[in-house]
Parts: sequence; C-alpha cells; structure tokens
Amino acid sequence: MPLPSVVAAVATAGVVFVLVCAVRLAASARARADARRRAHRLLAAGAVAGTLTAAGGIVASLALREHMVHTQGDQTMLGSLLAVGVALSSGLLLFGLLLLPGVAPTLSGALRYLLDAVVIATAIWFVGWVLLSEPTRALGGSTPRWCQPLLIPAAVVALSIGVTAITMMRAPRPRGPVVWVGCGATVAAVSGLGLAGGVCQGATSLVYASVIAFAAGIGVVAVAAPRTDRVLAPPGDPGSAIDEELSRRGSAYAFLPMAAMAASALYHLVRGGDFDLVGIVTGSLEGFVLVARQFLALRDVKAYAEKLRDREAHFRELAHTDPLTGLANRRGLLSALEDEQVAGAEAVLLALDLDGFKNVNDMRGHDVGDAVLVEVGQRLRMNLRPGDVAARLGGDEFAVLMWARPAEAKRAASRLLSALGGPYEQEMGTVFLSVSIGLAGCATVPDVTTLLRNADLALRWAKTHGKNRVELYDVEYDVKLRRRTELEHELRGAIDRDELHLQYQPVVVLPDVRPVGAEALLRWQHPRLGRVGPDEFIPVAEECGMINRLGAWVLHQACHQLSRWLAEGHDVWVSVNVSPRELHATCYVDQVKDALRAHRVPPQRLVLEVTEHAVSTDVEELIRRLRDLRETGVRIALDDFGAGYSSLGQLRRLPVDILKIDHSLVVKEMVRVVVELGHQFGLEVIAEGIGDQRQMAMVVEAGCKLGQGYLSGWPVPAEHFEARLESVTSPARVVPVPEQKSDREQNAGPPPRRAQNVRAVDSAREMRQA
Repeated sequence: MPLPSVVAAVATAGVVFVLVCAVRLAASARARADARRRAHRLLAAGAVAGTLTAAGGIVASLALREHMVHTQGDQTMLGSLLAVGVALSSGLLLFGLLLLPGVAPTLSGALRYLLDAVVIATAIWFVGWVLLSEPTRALGGSTPRWCQPLLIPAAVVALSIGVTAITMMRAPRPRGPVVWVGCGATVAAVSGLGLAGGVCQGATSLVYASVIAFAAGIGVVAVAAPRTDRVLAPPGDPGSAIDEELSRRGSAYAFLPMAAMAASALYHLVRGGDFDLVGIVTGSLEGFVLVARQFLALRDVKAYAEKLRDREAHFRELAHTDPLTGLANRRGLLSALEDEQVAGAEAVLLALDLDGFKNVNDMRGHDVGDAVLVEVGQRLRMNLRPGDVAARLGGDEFAVLMWARPAEAKRAASRLLSALGGPYEQEMGTVFLSVSIGLAGCATVPDVTTLLRNADLALRWAKTHGKNRVELYDVEYDVKLRRRTELEHELRGAIDRDELHLQYQPVVVLPDVRPVGAEALLRWQHPRLGRVGPDEFIPVAEECGMINRLGAWVLHQACHQLSRWLAEGHDVWVSVNVSPRELHATCYVDQVKDALRAHRVPPQRLVLEVTEHAVSTDVEELIRRLRDLRETGVRIALDDFGAGYSSLGQLRRLPVDILKIDHSLVVKEMVRVVVELGHQFGLEVIAEGIGDQRQMAMVVEAGCKLGQGYLSGWPVPAEHFEARLESVTSPARVVPVPEQKSDREQNAGPPPRRAQNVRAVDSAREMRQA
C-alpha cells in the first residue's frame, strides 16, 4: 500500500478516535453534577466539533487529491470553513478547561483567568503581526491571500497558549490534571491551525499530520479531564475565593506580555514599519483588556477590604459575646463601660450570682446547667429596658449595666430576684434557684475598676448575709473587707507567733457551783489588732481553710492541759468545740486518737462538742463520724440544742452523751421540757447561759444538775481555773464525772469515778512527735 494511503488511513482512524473521546467526555459529563457536569459537557462539545472539523479536513484532502478542487479560491473557502470549526472546537475546549473544578474559584474567577489569557494572547498576536508584516516579512515577500482565513485559528492558538499559561501559574495545587487538559487543548488548537493551513495551501500531508496531532490532543483532554475531580475545590465562601485569588495573583502574566509588545513595536518602528489597522486594533485591545483586568482587580481589593471589615466586626462581636447565652461577656461589658464613660454618670452596675448553681451541675449534669444558664440569659433580656447591657462574666456570674438612679435600680433588682428565682422547667425535672445581687452606683466612682470592685463587694455581702437578696454598696463594706483580709493574713502566722491561747469556762454542779469540767475556748491576742473575738476570726478560718490547723492546735493544747490537771489529781474533764469542716474531714478521728495517745489522756475525759447546726448538713455522714469518734472512748456533746434544726427523731439517732441547752431556751417551761427529754434519752444535760440567780433557781428547779454561764464562772486562763480547782479541798464534795454510756446503759446513771493519778508528761515533746 502506498505511503499516502497509509497516512490517510491513520488520519481516518484518528477521526474515529476523536469521536470515541467525545463519547467518553459526554459519558463523564452525565456522571457528574453541578460545575463538573457543565465543564465536561463543554469539553465533550469541543471534541464533537473537533471530530466534525477533522472529518471535514479528511474529506477536503481527498477532494484535493482527486483534483475536485481546481482553484485557489475554492481551497481558501474550504480552509475558511475548517478555520471556523477549529475556532469553535478550541473555544469550547478552553471554556471547559476554565470551568473545571480546581482551576478558578468562581465564575468571576474564570472570567479573570480569561482576561489574563487574552493579555498573553494579544501580545503573542502582536509579536506575530510584527514578524509577518512589512518590513520584517518573516515569510518573505507579501503575505499570501491563503493566510487570511488562518487569522481566526491563529488567534485561538494564541488564546490557548494564554489560557494554558495562566492555568499553569494560577491553578491551585495539585495542578497536574488541569495543566494536561490545557496542553491537550493547545495541541488541538495548533493542529487545527495546521489543518486549515494545509487545506488552504493544498498540502494533503500537512492535513493528515494535523488530524493525527489533533486526535492526540483530544485524547490527552479525554484522559486528563476525569482526573481533575481529585483536585481540591476552592472554598465556597466568596470571601475565601477572593483570598485564594489574591494570594495566587502575580504580575508576570501582565508584565512580560507588555514588555514583549513594547519591544516588538520598537523594533518595528526602528525598521521603518508603519502600524496599520491590525496593529492598532491589537494594541488597543491589549490596553482595553488591561484596563478591564485592573478594574476587576480594584473590585476584588474593595470586596476584600469590605470582607475584612465584616470579619473584623464579626470577630469583635465574637470576642465581646458569650457563646452560650448570647449576652455580652466580660470583655463586652468592659467595652460598654469604657465606651459609655459610666464613671461619674447616673448609672448602676448590678452583679448577679446564682445561689446553689454548683449543685445543679453536680446533680443534674452540665447539659442541664447550660440550659438553665441560657434561660437565665433570656429572662434577663426580657426584664431589662432598652439601653441596658446584660453580660455573663463566667460560670454562674452575670452583670447588668443599668441607666438609672440607685433607688430605681434597686427596685429593678428586686424584680430580677423574682424573675430569676422562678422555677426552671427542664427535661430531667424542675430546677429551683435563687439569686444574689450587688449594686454599685457609677456617680461616685473614679474609674471602671473601682465600679466593678464595689459591685462585687456588694454581691459578696449579699451572699454572706443570707443570699437571695439585694445589697447596695456601702463604704462600710470596704472597712470590713480590709479587716477580713487583714485577719486572714495575720491568722496564718498566729500559731507560729504564739498569739493564740485557750481560756477555760467552768462547767459546775448545781446548786453549789463546784467545777467538774471546763470548755476550752480559743482566744487571739494580736499585738497590733488587739483582742480578736472568735466570732470574727473563726468564720475567716473556715473560709480560708485554716480551721483544720486551728482545730488540731486547740485539741493538742486542751489535751496537754488536761493531762497536767489529771496528773495533779484533779477530777476534771475538758470539752473542745469541733467545726463541721473538721468533723467531715476523713483524718479527724485519727487526729483525736493521736492527741489522746500523745498526751496520755483517758478518752472519757475528753468531750467533743458538735453544734446543732452541723446536723443540718449531712445527717448520715455525721452519725457515721460521731460513731467512729465514740469508738475511741471520747464523749460527744450536742451544743446549742434548741437553736438549730435537729428533730426528736434525729436526737434519738445521734450518738451523743451530753445535751447542752442553748441559752435562748433558759426559761422556766422550756428548761423543764428539755431536761426531762434529755433524761429520757439517757443524756447528761448542761444548761448554758446562766447569768443571774433567777435563772440558776429555774434550772435547779427543773432538775438540771450541771450548768455553765457567767454566774458560775467566766472564761479564764488555765492557771486561774486551776486555782479554782485547788480551792475545792473536801474530797467528799467531788462530783463524779459522767462516763460514756453504751446503748444498753442509756438509762443508767453515771458510775462514780475517782480522780486518776496520771503522771506528768512532756506534752510539748509528744505534740511534736504526733
């Protein structure tokens, strides 16, 4: 078979191959959605148009071989038709390339890519025009007429080169598949130019070679296009698309083409050339495209700046807003306070704290707690006036900036107590909460820091004085706060500085007022603050965590003194007050055992007094702890009976040995009832607060044999109490010490005991060892 026939057969097979590629691209378009489907449809349409063009080229070459076309005009007409087909096919391929996923972030981005490609294509076209026109005339002589139909495909080739170059520079990584699609489209465009040129010139070999190259280009497009799905698509947010656009933008796509056009134009002028209509139109098109591209770039910059402003406003709002409740957060409140310049203005700051909210999180879970906080925020919004600022400062702490006078703000705060104190209906049950509110006026404060401190101080005062109340800041709070802070600071070193001491208040037998025991009372004498009462420093010790250390010191000091008295032959017992915090500590029982062992004190000589208020905390835990203490041999006294919350049922269950009547019940009727009740339970009864002879007679008449009060003795130092013990000289008048009774002996009286001769011990040394 002759070689031309073989080439023609191969070219025909190339046409069939292009048709197969078109079918494959159409099938891939049906398998995709949205932008991918649109891009693959354009590529498939370009392949179909290329198939028709290539087939037309084969038919034209056969007509040329069979001499069916006789004139140059007929060849030019056929070439013009093929040039239109080449332009249509290449244009569809280029548009499909620009719409592939991962090439341009948006449709507007694809338009920008196209304008950038036009800048490059126009420069290539202008340089080609300089090379082909006079006086350069790269083809020699005047340009033949058959080249005129090639102007359109030549422009498409330049545009293909521009689009491929922009894709290589600007497409996001990995850009391999889209670059291969661009290269295939460029090869197809160049081959289409050769196809049209071969028909115009009558070169059948060039036509066949161009068809084969065209088929190869379309094949590359068909293979690479489906792989572009693996390219990560840019974010759908327009702002993010602008970020991508600006981050990948360079200046080479515009600078190099303009440099090439300037150099070629200068060369053309130096050679004495003139600019005809084609050169002028090309240069003008380049300028218009650059102006349009810069206009779009300016719009991008403006949109980006607006997006930055929106983002800044959004982030500022996020930074000043509580994400859970939607209220302002601490930073937002501070910003409002600074912006409004509330210092010295007629405004009031309300500090709110939910009482008992920790129990909601512990018992119901944090999800329920968050739901309650959200509803609290909603109730605050519904009960505030326009202009007021509500904020959540953190946890269960809220604040409200209210533009009102203090009296009006206090009434509004009282309404908030009712609004926020109502039940909160949740899926797991109803939640009940109360709220404490502290108010601070802005008119008298110099700055925002002082305002916040005053409101927080008023809130603290409200919580420490009963909760579920409103407190307006008073200057007196500052004095008390400084006093409390100073007490806490000085109390931490009071033991080491030897500022603490014990005083002992006698417990006497009635009516002859002979001491049989003593209650150890802690006293603090500070060198600068003077005498600090226990009702002032004991709550401070409980709040700051010093109470356990103070209690251990008191226990050892009392046992040390008791051991000395017993060693000297005094038949006496000592009672020590126990804080609920100490009692609920797991190591307290061991501390009592260590103190008794260290100072060699018989356990029945030590009485631990528990206030009736401790019963209201955790009855079951209290009973277990008291039983553990009674197993050591010590006796338990229930102090301040009648001032707390214990019931008769609880009194029967509590493992106590002594019942101390609160001084508020020392009246004729109540004393008799309590004494009879204590005796029925098998308890020793001690009447507290006996201050005059009338109360003494009343207690004796009621049958109470033990008493305590200022009438029978004030709290005195150990040596004074010891002197009183020495004054009791008759052994026959010594009253037996009540012993600890078992459950079977609750109704039996205390057996008489003689004073034990406990030898003297070095209690200080054994305290250190313990």
